[in-house]
Amino acid sequence: MSTEDLYLGKKSYSVLGQRPVRHDGADKVTGKAVYTSDLQLPNMAQGRIIRSPHAHAKIKSIYTAAALKLPGVLAVVTGEDWPNLEEKFAIMGEAGAVNLHHLANNCLAKGKVVYKGHAVAAVAATTLAIAEEAARLIKVEYEILPSVTWVLDAMKPDAPILLPSLRTDSMGKKGTEPTNIATHIQFEQGNIAEGFKQADVIVEREFRTASVHQGYIEPHVSVALWNEDNRLKIWTSTQGSFNCRQQVSELLQVPVSQVVVVPCEIGGGFGGKITVYLEPVAALLSRRCGRPVKLSMQRNEVFEGTGPTPGSYAKVKIGVKKDGTITAGEAWLAYDCGAFPGGVIGPGAMCVFSCYEFPNAKVDGYDVLDNKPHTQAYRAPGATQAAFACEQVIDELAAKLKMDPIEFRLKNAAKEGTRRVDGPVYPRVGFIETLKAAQNSDHWKSKLTGKNRGRGIASGFWFNIGGASSCSASVNDDGSVTLVEGSTDIGGTRTSVAMQLAETLGITAQDVRPQVGDTDSVGYTFLTGGSRVTFATGLAAYKLGLDLQEQMKQRAAALWDVESAAVKVENGKYSSNGKSLTFKELAGKIPGAKLDPVVGRASVSPEGSTNGFGTHICDVEVDPETGKVTILRYTAIQDAGKAVHPSYVEGQMQGGSVQGIGWALNEEYFFDDQSRMKNASFLDYRMPTSLDVPMIETIIVEVPNPSHPFGVRGVGETPIVPPPATVANAIHAATGLRFTELPMSPPKVWKALSTK
Repeated sequence: MSTEDLYLGKKSYSVLGQRPVRHDGADKVTGKAVYTSDLQLPNMAQGRIIRSPHAHAKIKSIYTAAALKLPGVLAVVTGEDWPNLEEKFAIMGEAGAVNLHHLANNCLAKGKVVYKGHAVAAVAATTLAIAEEAARLIKVEYEILPSVTWVLDAMKPDAPILLPSLRTDSMGKKGTEPTNIATHIQFEQGNIAEGFKQADVIVEREFRTASVHQGYIEPHVSVALWNEDNRLKIWTSTQGSFNCRQQVSELLQVPVSQVVVVPCEIGGGFGGKITVYLEPVAALLSRRCGRPVKLSMQRNEVFEGTGPTPGSYAKVKIGVKKDGTITAGEAWLAYDCGAFPGGVIGPGAMCVFSCYEFPNAKVDGYDVLDNKPHTQAYRAPGATQAAFACEQVIDELAAKLKMDPIEFRLKNAAKEGTRRVDGPVYPRVGFIETLKAAQNSDHWKSKLTGKNRGRGIASGFWFNIGGASSCSASVNDDGSVTLVEGSTDIGGTRTSVAMQLAETLGITAQDVRPQVGDTDSVGYTFLTGGSRVTFATGLAAYKLGLDLQEQMKQRAAALWDVESAAVKVENGKYSSNGKSLTFKELAGKIPGAKLDPVVGRASVSPEGSTNGFGTHICDVEVDPETGKVTILRYTAIQDAGKAVHPSYVEGQMQGGSVQGIGWALNEEYFFDDQSRMKNASFLDYRMPTSLDVPMIETIIVEVPNPSHPFGVRGVGETPIVPPPATVANAIHAATGLRFTELPMSPPKVWKALSTK
C-alpha cells in the first residue's frame, strides 16, 4: 500500500468502516428508550408557561391571585423570582461569555417582552388540566410598543429599540447611542481595491433569507426536582448536559456541585437544544412547591418561543480574471439575532469565502436585534445563508466566462496552505477531492432532458470544532467493555465512539457497551454540537483504549511473570515468550488470578477545526403554471476524513440535504404586520416529507484529518450548507432566472416566471 493510499483513507481497519447495528437501536425501535416525556416521578406536578401575545410590550402588571386560589395549583413564578443578575456574565466553557440577565429574561421575561411567545410566567399544579386552567387565570397587563422583524429595518436610525442599554461593539469599540446593532465584525486580507482593479469580470448581487426552524420532532421538555437536601436534579432533552448544568447553576446562583443533569434520549436538536428554556423555570417551581415539576412545550411554543435561524441580508461581490482566477471578494452580511445579542454572524462571516482562494478579501458582519425569538444554532449556523450568496455569484461568474462550474471551482479551490479571510490556514483538506468526485459521478455525467429542467451544483464548508470530552470504561470478566461517555447521542455517536474504542483495543464493536452518563457520573464534556462528538469524544475513546491496553499488558505481565515491556499487543492479542491470550481470554483470567480490575479513563480538549467540505448536485423541474419546484435527483458528496460508520455518515448527509432543500423551497417564519408568527404549526410551516424529495444519493470522500489518529472529521453540519445554493443554481439553469431570496416557494417562482 502506497503512502498516498494511507493518506487518502485506504488504511485497513477491523472495526472502522463497518456498519454494526447501533447499540441503542433495539430500545429506539421498540419504544423502550426513555425520553423526558416518558419520565414519571412520585408526586410529580405538571407545569405550563404563560406567553406574551405581543411582539414588543412593557409588562405593567402580572395578576396571579386568581390562579393561586384555584384548587390544585401549587406554585406560580415570574421573572421577578430570578436572583439579581444585572450586569452578570458567566464563561460557559468553549461557548464563551454569556450575559446572564439576557439568558434569564429569555426564560422568563422581566420588565418587558420582546417577541411574541416570550415566556412571562409559569404555573405548577397537581394535573396538567388544572395547570392549563390556572394559566388562563393569570392576567398580564401590557403597554404595546412598536416592533420590527426584518434585519435591515431594525438597523435603521428610527427603528424601535429593543434594549435601551445596548451599544454597538464595533471591532472592540463601544458606541454611544442606543441601537439594535449589537456587534460589527470585520475580516480582511490583501488589498480589495487592487484586487478588483485586476479583475476582468465582476459580479455583485444582494440576497435575502427568512428565518427557519430546526424542526426537531420532540418538543422541549424538562423535569426538575429541588430536593430537601438542596440538591437540584434535572432530567431534560438537551444537547449538552454539562452546558445545561452550568446555565442553571448560574441563573439560579447556586453552586454547580448542587446541580446534576440527567440527559434523556433526545428526539432531535440540530443546535436548537443547547440553550436552556424550561430547565431553570421548572427548578424555580419545584423549589416553591416542594415537588418534582414537569414542563413541556406545545408545537406552537417551540416555533414561537425557541430559537430559529437568523433572517439575513447579504451583498456579495467577486472579481475574476479572464482565465477564471479569483482576484478579490467583498461581503456585507447582516444577520438578525432575535431579541437578545449573540447570534451567528461570526461563523457566517468566517464561512462566506471559505471554499476558495481569495488573495484579496473583506467581510463585514452585523449582529442585529429584532422582535423574534433569540436565534440559535441550526447545523452549521450562519454558513448556509453565506453559501446561498457566494455560490450563486461563483456560478454566475463561471457562466460569464463560459467555464464549466466544476472546473471554475477546481481552479480556485481551497487546499492545504490556503488562508481563510478570518485568519486560519488550512492543513490537508478534501475540497478538491469532493469536486473531482462530483465531476466523475454518474449524476454529473448523466444527461438531463426535458422542458423546464435544470441541473445545479454548489459547495459548502463548516469548520467543525473540538472541545473537551471525557469518558471512562471498565473491562468485564467476559471480555466486554462498559463505556461511559458524556456526549448526548443525537445521531448514533454512542456507536461511533464505541467503534473507535473497539478499534484501539482490537475487539468488536458489539463487545463495547456504551452509555451516556449524567453530570455526576463522567468527567466534563462539552455539548453535542459543532460536529465534534465523533472527532473529540472519539479521540477521548482512543486515549481511553490506550490506557486500558496498557493496563491489560500489566495484567498479562503479572500472569506470565515478565516485565510489562516484554508483552506485545497486536490486533487485540497479547503475547510474550511464546505465550498468547486474546483480549477476552486475558479478561477472563484477571479475577481468578486476583489481579486488580481494569478501569480506565481519558479526557481531551483538542483545539482547531476539522474542516468539512461538501459539494452537492441537484436536478429540478419547474412547473411554469404553479411555480412548484420538484427535486428530480440529488447527490451529496462530502469529505468525512474517515467514515467510522458509513451508514451514519450517509444518514447525516441525507438528513442535512433534506433540511437544506426545505430551507430552499418552502420553510420560513411568516409574520403579520404586528410581528406575530402566523404559521406556528407543522401544518402551516412546510417541511419536506418523503413525498417531496427523491432518495438522496451520497458519495463519501475520505481525506484523513491530520489531527486525529484515525483521520476523523466532523460530518453532521456541512450537508446543510450547499442545498439552497445548489437548488437556486438548478432553478436558474431551468428558467434562466436568478433567485436571490429564500424560500424559493411556488408563489415567488410563479410571480418571477409570469413577469419574465
